Amino acid sequence: MPRLLMLVPLLFPLLLAGCSEPEPETLAAAVPIESGDSCHVCGMLIGEHPGPKGEAFLDRQGEALKFCSTMDLFAFLRQPENETRLSHAYVHDIGVTSWGEPADEAFILASEAVYVVGHDRRGAMGHTLASFADEADAEAFREAHGGERVSFEEIDLDLLGRLGRGELGGHVDPGMGGMPDHD
Repeated sequence: MPRLLMLVPLLFPLLLAGCSEPEPETLAAAVPIESGDSCHVCGMLIGEHPGPKGEAFLDRQGEALKFCSTMDLFAFLRQPENETRLSHAYVHDIGVTSWGEPADEAFILASEAVYVVGHDRRGAMGHTLASFADEADAEAFREAHGGERVSFEEIDLDLLGRLGRGELGGHVDPGMGGMPDHD
């Protein structure tokens, strides 16, 4: 029995370590869209175009990959070689910022956003996904601009392809490259 009692102090730290919760991973913060930043997918200057933008962090890297639209962000993220590398991504909350010039302070985690697709607003290269932190804001936008609500998990390459082909609504004006007036 005395030998067994001597082992208790040695085992106690191991038992406590097994009960503790792991430290939460600290995510890199969204970074400002700077003048001259170009889209990681298409190379267009990000600040010259309306609509929500995106940023992605892969493999816990410190540098953000920036995108001129949520459409380009998801086209990149949903590629099989990128999906497994995603640490986290950000999109603009259009419920609290303007469509014409989204503010850097309005970035939210893409995985927590609610999206509206098939609406009548245009982004950098045509249709883009309108992103919101609040479901009520997404619903108000949908009522004003059409479309349907989808979650982060529902956005896949099939949905993006249908959006790109105009199969989900959202009138495109061919006279201005699909770019109607913006807020």
